[in-house]
Amino acid sequence: MKLLLIEDDREAADFLKKAFSESGHTAHLAADGDTGFTLAENGDYDVLIIDRLLPKRDGLSIVAQLRNQGDETPVLILSALGEVDDRVTGLRAGGDDYLTKPYAFSELLARVEALARRSGGKDADTTYRVGDLELDRLAHSARRGGSEITLQPREFRLLEYLMRHAGQVVTRTMLLENVWDYHFDPQTNVIDVHISRLRSKIEKGFDAPILHTVRGAGYMMKADR
Repeated sequence: MKLLLIEDDREAADFLKKAFSESGHTAHLAADGDTGFTLAENGDYDVLIIDRLLPKRDGLSIVAQLRNQGDETPVLILSALGEVDDRVTGLRAGGDDYLTKPYAFSELLARVEALARRSGGKDADTTYRVGDLELDRLAHSARRGGSEITLQPREFRLLEYLMRHAGQVVTRTMLLENVWDYHFDPQTNVIDVHISRLRSKIEKGFDAPILHTVRGAGYMMKADR
């Protein structure tokens, strides 16, 4: 999933970004309400995670304006305000779920994934398949031809992104932004190295290639028929 986290507690935000990354998801951060609203309005996110009390602009006003503009992206509101009236106010403002601080990351992740499933978006799928290659996002596992493939966290994210866009050309810029969270080209061979390692793991011992290089464009996951 591609997530937007609007949270002014930098330590908490950095922890969540890392935890989501280790779970195979990408989280973009905003530290205040104005920045968060701009990103939410112009980004293509699967779920928005919004702290209620923010500098410059409070979380509920962000949700309310997005809803007024017709934006139906699922929203989970985080807040230290946990009384019944507080939760009702958050949900009536347009939130889809409300989680009170402190919380366990496992619960936050489960709620975010549930929101994505209910939204019916393409990222609601928990399993991707390309030919005889299968990736299970919830179990964080990959198999080809019934054989388990051991992947490092970054390799898993890379494979997930490629499989989610199977049959499409995935450019280097798309990989940098969505797998490495870079919004610039670091001018390194980091993509080439990871693609080479991933290709070795998912193709070694199999007759048919599945990860193809599209010269001058990028890469494509496609099962040869």
